[in-house]
Amino acid sequence: MVSILQIISGGGLPFCLKSFLITVSYGFSLLTVAAAHPTIELVPLGTYATGIYAAGAAEIVAHDPVSQRLYVVNGAGRSIDVLDMSDPANLLLLFSIDLSPYGQAANSVAVHNGVVCAAVENVDKQAPGSAVFFDTDGKFLKKVTVGALPDMVTFSPNGNWVLIANEGEPDDDYTNDPEGSVSIIDMRFGVSGLTQESVRTAGFNTFNDTVLDPSVRIFGPGAPVAEDMEPEYITISQDSRTAWVTLQENNALAIIDIHESRVTDIVGLGFKDWNLPGNTLDASNEDAGINITNWPVLGMYLPDSIASYQVKGETFIITANEGDSRDYSGFSEEARVKDILLDPDYFQNAAELQDKARLGRLKITTTRGDADGDGEFEALYAYGARSFSIWTADGIQVFDSGGELEQVTADYYPDVFNSDEEYDTFDGRSDDKGPEPEGLVIGRAFGRVYAFVGLERIGGIMVYNVSDPAAPYFVQYINTRNFSRDPLIEPAGNVSPEGICYIKAENSPTGNPLLTVAYEICGTTTVFEVREKILP
Repeated sequence: MVSILQIISGGGLPFCLKSFLITVSYGFSLLTVAAAHPTIELVPLGTYATGIYAAGAAEIVAHDPVSQRLYVVNGAGRSIDVLDMSDPANLLLLFSIDLSPYGQAANSVAVHNGVVCAAVENVDKQAPGSAVFFDTDGKFLKKVTVGALPDMVTFSPNGNWVLIANEGEPDDDYTNDPEGSVSIIDMRFGVSGLTQESVRTAGFNTFNDTVLDPSVRIFGPGAPVAEDMEPEYITISQDSRTAWVTLQENNALAIIDIHESRVTDIVGLGFKDWNLPGNTLDASNEDAGINITNWPVLGMYLPDSIASYQVKGETFIITANEGDSRDYSGFSEEARVKDILLDPDYFQNAAELQDKARLGRLKITTTRGDADGDGEFEALYAYGARSFSIWTADGIQVFDSGGELEQVTADYYPDVFNSDEEYDTFDGRSDDKGPEPEGLVIGRAFGRVYAFVGLERIGGIMVYNVSDPAAPYFVQYINTRNFSRDPLIEPAGNVSPEGICYIKAENSPTGNPLLTVAYEICGTTTVFEVREKILP
């Protein structure tokens, strides 16, 4: 029997409970709301496949509306693949830009007004990297030096600035930990006017002696704040004056004054209480099934991608709360709940909780939770929030998707729930960050605002209407992966979305908005059309 919820969700599968409650709260019947509020759906149009598997052959994607080309970071080839997408159903490789003369490989690419910028890490990963500029035909224009491990690059909306998040990861021995920073490149005189003096650095040295919010993680061995910070991803305000930067391992956001090239604030994101209603997760990969429920655990948000948008003149920030740990030969924070001591004053049922079918397999950090230092943990802090969140411009949370992402994947794909990129790994990621929301982009379509969230592990794109930042609701989950094949060795559809690019209708060759997604594991780039959908 097909339920009302199944009809509304677009066919055959349950709609998420929270969306149902939000809909009912407005005082309308479900079918009335559906009829009164058209929605969208993603429809795949075309795919370009490199034929290279499990080597990062498609990571980040950027679009040039003038030439209708896609620029895709190919880590395996140490290049940027340039695709013709004038016909999105027939993506063609035009040429590749060789990045080997400029460093180890590109981590990110951005395009604006005919200029392509690649963030290229040094062969020595802890040494300063480069921002390398090309025209859209791949002709080299300029190169400037930026910070260590440039991980993400973006142009400001007005094109006057290029910002690069320099992650500054330590080496494996943890003996060389460069400072994290954000490079701000002045583009007001064009590429021809670029010199090394055009590059300014927003660093964190001024916070070395500052008392930060207690949820900000500063925990590298002997590292001051400036070394411990690891900028990951950037979003910029519409007026091109302010940037928000995820500090993933630090569980924080940095707020930057672009004109002053200065970090004005470090905002701790707090922790997610997995014991509250709506905050549910499957915490074990050895419980022989799907067991999404509450647990006495705190989640560290540790966001990867970030985006921003305005509603009635107010800026809101969206984060994809992937989670990440530091796990090096010289220092590792990882442990499983079964391998630590639980304080019996806080966990009266410690032996039961540490069973592998309950919390025993869950990965946690050892850097937090033992406040009195007696070797017994009073609290458990797990990686990631398995969600996306919406925050005000100063970092106050107004929404979190709770356990919805994991629940939706369980409803749609119960046979491969929480699987990894590898073949036949049902429930394999439940002990470690679940579906891992990583890529994120916001797009306006047909008068509404949508968030598109990529799930790194099981794969697929989640679509949410975020027009009201306090009450987003689920729209679609589309997964174009072929689960019957091993993506590490053979074509298996689209596996492990990494970079997502939204193309406005006015810049699209089809006249409708497009979503382009680079899939890291299978080395594919796929174009989806965003179509308006009127529900019955």
